[in-house]
Amino acid sequence: MEVIETRVQLRSWRGKIHGSVGFIPTMGALHEGHLSLVRRSLAENPWTIVSIFVNPRQFGPQEDYHRYPRTLETDLRLLQNLGVSAAFTPSVEEMYSPEDEVYVSLTRLGRLWCGSYRLGHFDGVALVLIKLFNLIMPTRAYFGEKDFQQVRVVEKLVEELFFPIEIVRVPTVREPDGLAMSSRNTYLSPSGRAQALALYKVLQYIQTLVPTTQLTADLIREGEAFLRERFPEVKLEYLAIVDEYSLQPIEHLRQSSNPRILIAAYVEGVRLIDNLPLSLPEESS
Repeated sequence: MEVIETRVQLRSWRGKIHGSVGFIPTMGALHEGHLSLVRRSLAENPWTIVSIFVNPRQFGPQEDYHRYPRTLETDLRLLQNLGVSAAFTPSVEEMYSPEDEVYVSLTRLGRLWCGSYRLGHFDGVALVLIKLFNLIMPTRAYFGEKDFQQVRVVEKLVEELFFPIEIVRVPTVREPDGLAMSSRNTYLSPSGRAQALALYKVLQYIQTLVPTTQLTADLIREGEAFLRERFPEVKLEYLAIVDEYSLQPIEHLRQSSNPRILIAAYVEGVRLIDNLPLSLPEESS
């Protein structure tokens, strides 16, 4: 595996290879969720490159940029063992300059849900991805559905800017008890880790209610009550049922062919997210 630290080295590597290239952008602290993306790329492309870059532009001033877990040596060892072709590990200075004048501003998709609480977050995600896509020129880029709003933002970005890249969604990878894998899970104490299960449990609970009501206001109200009663230490940020494509809230599940629940909540001060597609019962004829 080639470890690449500069744009010049990356362009040199890219110019030497032929055939489809799979790309997985990460911020490191790799876990099985990331590795599932890598395995998918390895199965579908002769070349796979993973970027490891904690992107300062997607963190707000009060967020965890400086304490975000950085485990580069372990990450590189994991990628080498899987057979990844190359890892791109640039410094901040390699990706940004104090003289930079180009920024990206998303409108609707980037300002809903997480975007309304983390102002500028998706603008920063979009900017770094444009840079990485232009440098790597991948055939396919792989994203986990755990960050579902991010997936939709990336799909829209590629569509509107005419990038010749296939965006591949990979299902959320969960711990055996259902907790969605996240690098931020490492911040949690054992008791916080148990509380974090609330996110997946409330999603599952709402799914069990679907046969009895398909009015989303009822489902959300029941879900919020479930959290208050069983997981009072979890601080809910939002719980929403949306159309998967537009991410707009819906009033009735049958308004969308692909309804999905989104949730964000704080556990021990750590912000966690999760989501689940909702399965609807078949309509009787």
